[in-house]
Amino acid sequence: MLTHNQVPKQELTARLTALREALNLRDPAWEMALINHKISLYYLTGTMQDGVLVVTPSAATLWVRRSFARAQEESLFDDIRPMKSFRVLEGSYSVPSAAYIECKTVSLEWLGMVRKYLPFPEYKNLTPILADLRAHKSAYELDCMRRAGAIHAEVLEQVTPSLIHDGISEAVLCADIYRAFLARGAMGISRFNQLFGEDVAGLCAFSENGLRVTAFDGPDGNAGTCIAMPAIGDNKRLLHAGDLILLDIPSGIDGYHTDKSVVYFYGDLNQHPQADRIRRAYDLCAQFERRVAERLVAGAIPEEIFLELWPTIPDEFAEGFMNGGKFLAHSIGLVMDEPPVIARGFRAPLQAGMTFACEPKIAIPGVGVVGTENTYEVMPSGAAHSLTGQILELQSIPL
Repeated sequence: MLTHNQVPKQELTARLTALREALNLRDPAWEMALINHKISLYYLTGTMQDGVLVVTPSAATLWVRRSFARAQEESLFDDIRPMKSFRVLEGSYSVPSAAYIECKTVSLEWLGMVRKYLPFPEYKNLTPILADLRAHKSAYELDCMRRAGAIHAEVLEQVTPSLIHDGISEAVLCADIYRAFLARGAMGISRFNQLFGEDVAGLCAFSENGLRVTAFDGPDGNAGTCIAMPAIGDNKRLLHAGDLILLDIPSGIDGYHTDKSVVYFYGDLNQHPQADRIRRAYDLCAQFERRVAERLVAGAIPEEIFLELWPTIPDEFAEGFMNGGKFLAHSIGLVMDEPPVIARGFRAPLQAGMTFACEPKIAIPGVGVVGTENTYEVMPSGAAHSLTGQILELQSIPL
C-alpha cells in the first residue's frame, strides 16, 4: 500500500501543458521531446523509474522498463505503458527530423540505444527549457518547501545545540543531525544539478576543516569521511574547546529542498585569539544575507543585485568572501543548485514564486569558515520571505 504523497494530477497536467507551450514558443515546428533523467521524470510524471517520457504536440507517454508496477502505484500521469526495450519506440512513433533531449544529463550510451530504433538525425537541448519552467514554483511546490523549511529551522536552530558535546566527531554530529531531520519527516537526500549529483547529509566542519573546498562550486567544504566521499564530515576530527562548528545541511520534502547553514562556537569565543575578526566576518555575512533578501523582489534583475552588492565587500574580507565563488544566492527546488543565480550573466527578471538559497560566507585562513544561509521565497510584493527560520546570532555552546 502506498504511504507517500503523490504529486497531484492537476500539477502534472499543468507542467506538461507549460512544457508544450514553452516548446511551441521556442520552436513552433517541434516534433518530439525525450526525457529520461529521474528528476525530470519526477517533475513531469510524479515517479522515478527506468524508462523514457515521450512528449509530442498531441500525446505524452511514460514508457517504463522497471518498475512498471511501481510507476502505476506512484504516478497519476495519464499514460503509462510497459516496455521491454527501446524497440517499442520504433513501432510507436514516426522518426522526427529532430528530437529535444536533456543534453546536460543524457549519456552517449542512452542516446545511441534510442537512436538505434528512432534514428532522428538531429537533437536539440531541452535542459534550459525545463530549467526555466522549474525556476517558478507552484503553490504545491512552495508548500513542500515551506514544510521542509520548518523542519530546517527546528533542527538547526533548536535541536542541534543539544547534540553538540566534547569529543564528538564531525561525521557523527552530522549523522545525529541527519537522524533528527529524518525523525521529523525530511526526505533524507540532497540532489545537485549534475549527472551524478546526489548527497545525503550535507556537511559538518570544525574550524580549519571548513576551508577544505571540494570540487563542488560552493563557499565551504570539509575533509569528508574519506578521499572518495568529501562530504558529511571527518570521523577523525573531534570537537574541542575553541572550535568553530560549521553546519551546511539540507532539508527536503517530497523531492523539494531547502538549504540552511548555521555556525556555532564551542566554548568561550572571547578566548579565541581572533575573536574580534570572527565576529566582524560573521556580522558581515548576516548583514549581506539581509541585504540580498531585501532585493529579492519580483522584477529585480539578478545581475544588478550582484553588481550592486559585491563591490561593497570590505577589503579585509574580499579575498575570503565566498571562498572564491562569485555568486550571492542560487535558486533551489528539485535540486539544490538550480538556475537562476544571483551573479553576473543572469538578466531575466525575478518572479514571485521563485526560491533562492542566500549563503554569504567568509573563509578565514587558519580559523575556518563563518557565514549564514537561509532559503527565501520571492513574494508578489515586498522583500523575500525566509522559509528556513532566522539569521542566528553567532552563538557559543558552553563546554
